[in-house]
Amino acid sequence: MTEETKDLAAEALRMLPYGFYAVTTNDGAGEVNIMVANWFSQASFTPRLVILALAKNSYSHTLLEKGKVFALNIFRKEDDRLIKAFTKSRARKPDKLDGAAYTLSPIVQCPVLDGVAAYLEIRVREIHDIGGDHDLVVGEVVGAEVLKPGECTDTLNLPHLGWSYAG
Repeated sequence: MTEETKDLAAEALRMLPYGFYAVTTNDGAGEVNIMVANWFSQASFTPRLVILALAKNSYSHTLLEKGKVFALNIFRKEDDRLIKAFTKSRARKPDKLDGAAYTLSPIVQCPVLDGVAAYLEIRVREIHDIGGDHDLVVGEVVGAEVLKPGECTDTLNLPHLGWSYAG
């Protein structure tokens, strides 16, 4: 791929309207974590499968491999302040949930932050090494709750924040 093509691909990828979510994990032994993510999508209707691109070197990846569960916390645009507290790296803030108000989801026992619009409870089906710096996690939605009904245009996304994680 030429440099010009790489630049054009990066520019095109930054045009995609990525959502901005909080992914919470539980290793099955009581260790929970939170990270922000945006590479997430539905992949099947029946069964209801989703995909998450997850950085191989993330602490959440380690917990997800052990516990095989995660929750996707979905926010409305006006609640962006609720998720910004979790954008710091684990190196800068080791206990990212310290002081956070949350409850554990009923099925997968992952943190659900107070103030979310909705959440999905997901059981991991497969983790694929796709040869890049992220693995592809395939999960099945096993639970959900909508706490603040709305449309997808109400959902927090990276363009709303003026941020980008693409290219």
